Amino acid sequence: MTLALAAGTFTASAGHAELRTGPAVATDSAVYVERSSSAASRRLEPASRLARGDRVVTIVTWVRAAGTGGFVITNPVPTALAYQQSAEDMQEVSVDGGRSWGRIGALRIGNRLATPDDVTHVRWRIPPQSAARGRGQITYSGIVR
Repeated sequence: MTLALAAGTFTASAGHAELRTGPAVATDSAVYVERSSSAASRRLEPASRLARGDRVVTIVTWVRAAGTGGFVITNPVPTALAYQQSAEDMQEVSVDGGRSWGRIGALRIGNRLATPDDVTHVRWRIPPQSAARGRGQITYSGIVR
């Protein structure tokens, strides 16, 4: 089964990302699909058409126009994507639509521990020292369901 998903489906633009504090921060995203030409060779290509099982990498770029201190970026994970991991360990995840937050391995759904497949939102706390640089990137990966 082929899913025709444009890169916009996975957008974390200002209209989709939630900024929890007052600083002027703009976000944008790009989605790439990981392709393998051999066991040792992998490359990222811009995603224009995805199929079930494709591994994708989403790069969220943020630019801070004004403000001081840190801020938070919250990004919903598209339902067509099973979250896998973030490139850095500063993320928190939600498995209930953004109502509660924590780390995989600590969150529960009913009587079981939540898995990466259960993640509905990813949240990054950008600390003041990173925010002071004025721009940055956050990367996370997933697999097309």
